[in-house]
Amino acid sequence: MVLPTDILNASILIVDDLEANVLLLEQMLQEAGYCRVSSTMDPRSVSALHRDHHYDLILLDLQMPGMDGFQVMESLKKIEIDGYVPILVITAQPAHKLRALASGAKDFVSKPFDLIEVKTRIHNMLEVRLLYKQLEHFNQVLEQTVQERTAELRESEARFRRLTELSSDWYWEQDENGHFTNVYGPVLEMLSPAQTDSLPDATQETPAARWNETERAALAANIAARRPFLNFIYSRVHADGVHQYFQVSGEPKFDPIGRFTGYRGVGRDVTEIMLDIATPATA
Repeated sequence: MVLPTDILNASILIVDDLEANVLLLEQMLQEAGYCRVSSTMDPRSVSALHRDHHYDLILLDLQMPGMDGFQVMESLKKIEIDGYVPILVITAQPAHKLRALASGAKDFVSKPFDLIEVKTRIHNMLEVRLLYKQLEHFNQVLEQTVQERTAELRESEARFRRLTELSSDWYWEQDENGHFTNVYGPVLEMLSPAQTDSLPDATQETPAARWNETERAALAANIAARRPFLNFIYSRVHADGVHQYFQVSGEPKFDPIGRFTGYRGVGRDVTEIMLDIATPATA
């Protein structure tokens, strides 16, 4: 929203080679309450002035000796390459109006001046200009916010990964087809061949190790039903009779529209804990 005070505080540059026209426009703008009005009768200085001040509006006469208004507009385009050049041209030649608009002018007023028309067009152009600046500022703030949120998300993901690494032996992610998309630690060694066949570098189960099929079937049922599971324990027995126990937790992943996209989870080797529990304490 543009407030009336914002419009009256906008910066305006008057460019005309006739002093009488400059004085008339300055007086009109000052009486209307505009407080940041500048002027020049040298068209060659406009580019440098705009580069330093970035005026909210330039009142530009088209017919000037040495450098006409069309040449001034071309020079201004080099400064505001991707921006909005706020130019209101002043002309006594009706035939110049279309050319002026094609050259980059946003509006025009005719000589001799109709002061009410001039003030109305100036007010309207400034309102559009300030709305454009507000939108540009909003987009910059939005872009910065997105960058900050993205950085925060990446930091949060990195922190989550570090915590996961500290609290578990492995971390894993699967897609909707059960293929591993992200693993950390010896997850491929700990899981069965059926779950690792899709990976060319997967470590296969050795024939000497035998899984507890009942436990594995229960785990597979959880995954097939897309249920979360917490601290699920399953085991295998090696040829030498040594038991190995694993604890795994996982949760299904869904996209914003509720479509299943896979699983993610953590796990660890809990053999020592389970053997301590199974071994009776000696008196």
